[in-house]
Amino acid sequence: MIRAILFDLGQVLVPFDLERGLRALAPYCPHPPREIQRRIASSGLVRPFEEGRLAPREFARRLGELLELSVSYEQFCELWSSIFLPETLVPEGLIESLAQRYRLLIVSNTNAIHYSIVEQRYAVLRHFHDRVLSYEVGALKPDQRIYREALRRAGCDARECFYTDDIPEYVEAARRLGMIAVQFRSAEQLACELEACGVRW
Repeated sequence: MIRAILFDLGQVLVPFDLERGLRALAPYCPHPPREIQRRIASSGLVRPFEEGRLAPREFARRLGELLELSVSYEQFCELWSSIFLPETLVPEGLIESLAQRYRLLIVSNTNAIHYSIVEQRYAVLRHFHDRVLSYEVGALKPDQRIYREALRRAGCDARECFYTDDIPEYVEAARRLGMIAVQFRSAEQLACELEACGVRW
């Protein structure tokens, strides 16, 4: 029997578009979007930031220097978070109903700037009972540590947890621990998968 439902955040609950973020940064630095992307990818800054080994202001300072950005820290946070699109991928009504019957958790590779902004913008997140975030745990999916922390916070056995993520590798990592895990493709598909597992709302 399912007792807890675990959701990835990006591209499952909240849609994002990385190109949108590159375009937002471009007017504030001397580099076009492709060069911005190359510099971010080669910087080696994102992983330690998402593992909580780099503080938000230090990340903003170092990336700002690399991109030659002319913005305040607050502006940087807005630009860095401009990747997020306004509408959620799963209806809030479904999440709200599930929260009345099951323990709901977010399990996400993310960073302090993004999560702070997302939490402010998306009301759907208020229905979740807990969050397991890479920068707080100090581990990124598919590292087993983040899943084990999620199980601890769920308060039940792995076989009593349903997990959904858009990335197959992360789904498989959850399955290896014994969770029922499915790749997210759409809200309709997710509803069918939940129903097949005996989940009601």
